[in-house]
Amino acid sequence: MFETRSVGARLTLQLLLTIAVIPFLIPIGAMVAKSFEGPGWGNYAAVVSVPGFFRFFLNSAFIAAMSILIIYVTTMMAAFGFSKLRIRNKEVYFWLLMAALTLPEVVLIAPLYSTAVSLGLLGTFWAVILPIAALQIPFTVLIARGYIDGIPDTLFEAARLDGASTWRMFWSVLVPLARPIAVALIVLVLINAWNAYLLPKVFLINDDMGVVTLLPEFFRRQYNDDTPKVLAAAVVTAIPTIVAYIALQKQFERGMAAGAIK
Repeated sequence: MFETRSVGARLTLQLLLTIAVIPFLIPIGAMVAKSFEGPGWGNYAAVVSVPGFFRFFLNSAFIAAMSILIIYVTTMMAAFGFSKLRIRNKEVYFWLLMAALTLPEVVLIAPLYSTAVSLGLLGTFWAVILPIAALQIPFTVLIARGYIDGIPDTLFEAARLDGASTWRMFWSVLVPLARPIAVALIVLVLINAWNAYLLPKVFLINDDMGVVTLLPEFFRRQYNDDTPKVLAAAVVTAIPTIVAYIALQKQFERGMAAGAIK
């Protein structure tokens, strides 16, 4: 990492970073402050008292966990193939995959809905999990390949000389060395899957399949919303991802930095 040796340079850098963070802290602070208007903690009590509150958290946790599992396995195998295996025209396949990054989620809702109906997945968690995974895999493969490119080829050549199969190289060489990028992938997927709103709103048609991002809907009225309770629900929804990021911050930053350098 780069170091600033002089006191003036450190103070200048600290000032610049503080100024850069302020625009992000202002809306968060306003949201938290507004959530205590009126009855104060009573707003949070109202959120916790929503019917099925804990079930909503379990549903979101299940969607996030399955999305993480699918994306991690698929991403690591694809990145390993693109980076270290000799595959004919693999760069063509890679850039075709990258082209999927240009597809916004909202544009795909209609074909995804039609596909879910034809496959009998409408009203199931898989109608949300599979699109979440499909939409995130191109980006996760991009950053994972950048990280795996930095692993010396000599390690895999040595494993091959020792008689290791491709699967053995993947499991015994790549997976242990790729833990930093794995943590980064887990954090990114957790945040995106936990905060998913449009897909659960469209595909989870049963009342007992709600997710945490739908909690503010309970405080929306026909002509005006109960804003403090809506914001309290947003704060409660954000807590798990904030805790996860703080707990994995160092590994996440290390993995993202390594994945960005090719």
